[in-house]
Amino acid sequence: MNQNLIFELKNNFNIIFDDMTLLETAFLHSSYVNEHRFLNISDNERLEFLGDAVLQLIISRYLYEHFPNEAEGVLSRKRSSIVREESLAGFARNCHFDQYILLGKGEESTGGRRRNSLLCDLFESFLGALLLDQGYEAVEAFIHVVMIPKIEKDEYEHIIDYKTQLQEVLQKNGEVAILYQEEKQVGPAHQRIFEMSVSADGRVIGQGSGKSKKQAEQNAAKNALLKIQS
Repeated sequence: MNQNLIFELKNNFNIIFDDMTLLETAFLHSSYVNEHRFLNISDNERLEFLGDAVLQLIISRYLYEHFPNEAEGVLSRKRSSIVREESLAGFARNCHFDQYILLGKGEESTGGRRRNSLLCDLFESFLGALLLDQGYEAVEAFIHVVMIPKIEKDEYEHIIDYKTQLQEVLQKNGEVAILYQEEKQVGPAHQRIFEMSVSADGRVIGQGSGKSKKQAEQNAAKNALLKIQS
C-alpha cells in the first residue's frame, strides 16, 4: 500500500483504515488487475457500486435538509449536477487520488490517470471502501469535509445535463417511460467505448457513445434532443 496515500488520509482527513486490503482494492483499476492476474487481486468496480449508492443517499439527505422549500424536481437537478462525473473527478483530484490509482500500462499510456470517468469511479470506490471499513458516519464526515464546502460555494463542475433536459421535454405533457440501454462495448479494456440508446415508451429516439456509460447516456440524450428540436 502506498504510504503517501496512508499519510495523506490520516493527515488531511483523520482517516486510518483498519482493513488495508479494502483501501488497496479501491485504488486498483481493472486494467492493472488484468495485467497482474497472478496476484489474485480484485479491481475496484464492486466498491464503486457501493460508493455510488451511499453518495447518492448522503447528498440527497443534505439537499433535503438544506433546501426545505424546494420541490423534488429541483432537488433532483441539484443532486445530478453535484454527483456528475466531472464533479466527482474534480473532488478526486482535490484529494490527490489521481496520484495513487494503479493502472495497467495501456491505460496509463493513454492518459487514464487524467480521465474524468476513471477518477469519478475511483472517488466512488474510495467511498465504498470507507463505508465497509468504518461505516456510514465516516463516509458522511468525509463528504462534509471534501464536498459540502465546495457545494455551498458552488465550486464544482457544471455542464449541461442532457438527460434532465430530455426528461423535461418528454414529460411536459405527462408521464413517459424513458429507458437507457447499453447496445454494445467496443475497443480493448483500457480504451473501452460504450454505445447506449435512449427510448421513450419503447421507441428508440437517440443513440450515443462515450468512454463511460454515463457519458454515453448523456450523448444519447443530446442526440435525442437534437432530433426532437430539429
